[in-house]
Amino acid sequence: MSMLPPGVTLSPKPLIDSNTLKHRVEELGKEISADHAGQTLTIVSISNGATIFVADLARHIDLPVRMDSLPARSYHGTTSSGTVDLPRDLKLDLEGEHVLVVDDILDTGRTLKRVVEHIRSMRPLSLETCVLLDKPARRVVDIKADRVGFEIPDAFVVGYGLDYNEFLRNLPYIAELAED
Repeated sequence: MSMLPPGVTLSPKPLIDSNTLKHRVEELGKEISADHAGQTLTIVSISNGATIFVADLARHIDLPVRMDSLPARSYHGTTSSGTVDLPRDLKLDLEGEHVLVVDDILDTGRTLKRVVEHIRSMRPLSLETCVLLDKPARRVVDIKADRVGFEIPDAFVVGYGLDYNEFLRNLPYIAELAED
């Protein structure tokens, strides 16, 4: 496969294929639309990982939507650094707004917890979280997402926005990095 950087191999079968992803993202969009009927929603994506997921999800939300992104970094290669860096703030004012924070994966929980605490300090009217993937086996802080696309086992996954050293975000499915 020409998309793979040198020295990287993937498991032979996708963990979640592109059709399954498409259908679940559509379901999540419909659920969010129904639960927030009559409201304006501000979506805050945790970039870069959530970029592809949030773009697809937003197209399935039938509400007036504002969007912003918040970069958060905690991984280097396949290892979590244990700290979460928020290198810049949001452009939008979230006070009094209905906010949906969207991330690609809930792993240790440090990133989502840090972002949620930061956004709560902005006094939104409501705050909800949505993650594409939940990996509860790796949780080190007490946090759960309000909406989850898929629960996955403890494996390093790539594709559909998730990366390995910034590569493989463009895979149209979720795959496991193969063990050496």
